[in-house]
Amino acid sequence: MAEHEKQVGNELYSKLREKMKGSFSSEDMAVIDKAFNVANEAHGNQLRKSGEPYIIHPIAVAEILFDELGMDMPSISAALLHDVVEDTNYTIEEISELFGSEIALLVDGVTKINRMQISSKEEQQAENLRKMLIAMSKDIRVIIIKLADRVHNIRTLKYVPEQKRRLTAKETLEIYAPIAHRLGIRAFKEELEDLSISYLDPVAYADIEKRLAEQEPQRKEYLDDIKKKITERVHETVKDAKIDGRIKSVHGIYRKMYLHNKSFDEIYDIYAVRIIVDTVIDCYNCLGIVHDMFRSVPGRFKDYISTPKPNMYQSLHTTLIGKEGVPFEVQIRTWEMHRNAEYGIAAHWKYKLGRSDKDVDNRLVWIRQMLESQQESDNPQDIVQDIKSDLVPEEVFVLTPKGTVICLPAGATVIDFAYAIHSAVGNKMTGAKVNGRIVPIDYVVQTGEIVEIITSSQQGKGPSRDWLNIVKTSGARTKIRSWFKKERRDENIAEGKQEFEKELRRNKIRLDDEKLQELLQTLTEKQHLNSILDFYAAIGYGGITLSKLIPQIRDEASKLQTVETPLVPEIKLKTEPTSSPDGVIVDGIDNCLVKLSKCCSPIPGDNIIGFITRGHGVSVHKRDCPNVPVDIASSPDSARWISVRWAKLPTAGFTASLTVTCLDRMSLIADITMALSNMRIMIHSMNTRTLKDSTALVYLNISVNSTEHLNSVVARLKKVDGVLDVTRANI
Repeated sequence: MAEHEKQVGNELYSKLREKMKGSFSSEDMAVIDKAFNVANEAHGNQLRKSGEPYIIHPIAVAEILFDELGMDMPSISAALLHDVVEDTNYTIEEISELFGSEIALLVDGVTKINRMQISSKEEQQAENLRKMLIAMSKDIRVIIIKLADRVHNIRTLKYVPEQKRRLTAKETLEIYAPIAHRLGIRAFKEELEDLSISYLDPVAYADIEKRLAEQEPQRKEYLDDIKKKITERVHETVKDAKIDGRIKSVHGIYRKMYLHNKSFDEIYDIYAVRIIVDTVIDCYNCLGIVHDMFRSVPGRFKDYISTPKPNMYQSLHTTLIGKEGVPFEVQIRTWEMHRNAEYGIAAHWKYKLGRSDKDVDNRLVWIRQMLESQQESDNPQDIVQDIKSDLVPEEVFVLTPKGTVICLPAGATVIDFAYAIHSAVGNKMTGAKVNGRIVPIDYVVQTGEIVEIITSSQQGKGPSRDWLNIVKTSGARTKIRSWFKKERRDENIAEGKQEFEKELRRNKIRLDDEKLQELLQTLTEKQHLNSILDFYAAIGYGGITLSKLIPQIRDEASKLQTVETPLVPEIKLKTEPTSSPDGVIVDGIDNCLVKLSKCCSPIPGDNIIGFITRGHGVSVHKRDCPNVPVDIASSPDSARWISVRWAKLPTAGFTASLTVTCLDRMSLIADITMALSNMRIMIHSMNTRTLKDSTALVYLNISVNSTEHLNSVVARLKKVDGVLDVTRANI
């Protein structure tokens, strides 16, 4: 069997070798031959899902790299070897020994991390992506090989089970197609997008293909007519200009139909005419000609020559109105721009431009920025989501007051702009001006706007946690988290602990101290943190999103919750109710100690319930206290919960705890205490805490007679100037 597979490999490779031998030296061909022989031997009798010999795949990847991108010897060799370490017994050290460090680096960059090292699929995907980004930053050829690998895999995806097929197509659409876009490799981008849609939504894809085929004669006639008219006019001024036309990709039409809720017949701007000339001056001359010939669509002109895209794409884009009011796009560029537009960074190999060109480094900036933004993140879901958001192809180009162009993803805010300039600018930001006018902090920037960031040098000023929900870019989000992580650790711990406990109460998770510590330790270890305090701090600065962690918390808590046989003390029952000094009546219990629980501090008027403690009488709780089960009948200690009631409204004071949220201003505390004094309210304790968003929290413990009395106090406090909210809290 193995011999058959090897023979198939030999025949396919011979055809590829025949094409390559004229492009490489004999020394280079010797290395490529060696790479094939190692791969053919290593993969042996391995088969693909299609039943074909596995060696077909690495040969196909090498062929794509050579035929379509004209890649160099190390890339071709690495393509032939790219699955050897992942799927056979070879190690990366052995590859390095056989082929040298350069080829080994490329193979290692494409090799996925072993599943056995990773605890979850999400973490595996995150680490594989992170590894790929690191390898890309060292040698961009890693991702070019990976893209060719993905192109061949998605061409043959029909042999894969449906669930895996959809997951692969989704990952391709969200990650690999945007990467191809970022690198400027248009052919790969469009093929990956189209094939992904064909697997994710085969019905819609087939419908679009059918409609395009049915209308092809009319569309071709329309396109040919436009090309003819433009050619005649342009050649009068720019004789060597090349004019061609095409219909936009299936994916482009699909997006308009299903994301913008349009029917196929409502989509007109699917035609594109391209004019290729020798010089930049010719580009602008041609632009003037077509604008003279046809009416332009306002707001649809883009000059990517003076302001290139991050992937160094350059071209003039304008949308015009043809006959019968049908719009079409015109792209105007030089031959050099065209090579970059079609092949992106791969043009440096295809056209033998060399790798010393400064464009190579410019194209790698976004990779380094993305890597930086992932260094501080530990949450796999966040890493994957951030990478996806950073790869979004839609961009806006915004100017600083000095004219520097800042590229941001569509939907980015002035906060994103500030952090794109520098982390220090973002951390000291207090406001922003757009085109000279003050805008809100969540203002979404648009192409062509001039943005000025207003900063403060005041000590202690910094970003707000609310910004984490406003920013669009992962870079800004990471820098905000980093600031909180470094500058506000104690505050983060307190905030995180409070949020964690609130989330437990909200989800009705109740554990004793010992089991709570056990739960926290388990969660800390699963988040790869060193201590429980680090866990709290990560929640506080936004590194851990509790809402995403809740399923895991519930699962771990359920393992710790055990059902114990209730130990009910022997209590003599009598017919007469007993009243406590606090005015609580316990029906049916003689001579029993009754105390008000400090966890919820019930006061007359509250709905209450009693709990028979071990040796300490009856503890009285509010019915909605976090320590009271929602469903008492099914709780482990159901027999120990008893009915209690208030005897009357006593004159003695009861302690109530309030949290006052207010604007931080002078004389605030004086005004609050004055309001309470006027109501003759005794204050047991008062604490304050200043927040970063110019607000403050005031914690009060006061004496009241009843819930009605408390409500009147709350109503009075809300009338104090600057008080935003007053809530009852536990002591």
